Amino acid sequence: MEDPANFVLTKAAEANFPTEFGLFRIFGFEGRTAKRVEEAVVLQMGDVQAEPPPLLRIHSQCLTGDVFHSLRCDCRAQLEIALREVSGEGRGLIIYEHQEGRGIGLMNKLRAYELQDRGADTVEANEQLGFESDLRNYFLPGAILRSLGIRRVRLMSNNPDKVRALDAAGIEVVERVPCIAAVHESRRNYLATKQAKMGHLLG
Repeated sequence: MEDPANFVLTKAAEANFPTEFGLFRIFGFEGRTAKRVEEAVVLQMGDVQAEPPPLLRIHSQCLTGDVFHSLRCDCRAQLEIALREVSGEGRGLIIYEHQEGRGIGLMNKLRAYELQDRGADTVEANEQLGFESDLRNYFLPGAILRSLGIRRVRLMSNNPDKVRALDAAGIEVVERVPCIAAVHESRRNYLATKQAKMGHLLG
């Protein structure tokens, strides 16, 4: 986890952001430490200060899923579920972090795909490349929420690590809202590994 004393959050920009799901406000944030800069984009719709606490999705970048509609994972499906749910309520937040491949980066993610084609699951592939199963941390989203004056959220996630991370950042998760994509044959093993080895709550 980052050292809060050495972490500086900066809002880089904000603008109106019309989408197929409605009008959002888009923000760019940078989190700086002595060693690195981490970036995140925030989509905000409606009054997120009102009660009940707003829906929140913390989404890690997935070029293969979000852009190219890969069916190896459920990333794009979860992002679209979150966009629809926020739009349906007319208020909420999506924090989009640049943590491709659970934090190992795009090229290593593709190397992991190659290992998966040879029989490894997603956790085994990361470990064979010399990484932990998940290198992500969620310090930046906590800092962003605090900067926006948000202390209580309804988190759209199947990942208990995100609940624990927000709690550690001083953000109360008053409700965990499942974000479960339809099971497609191409991602069946991927989802099974998430559930069995990473503790994701997939029903």
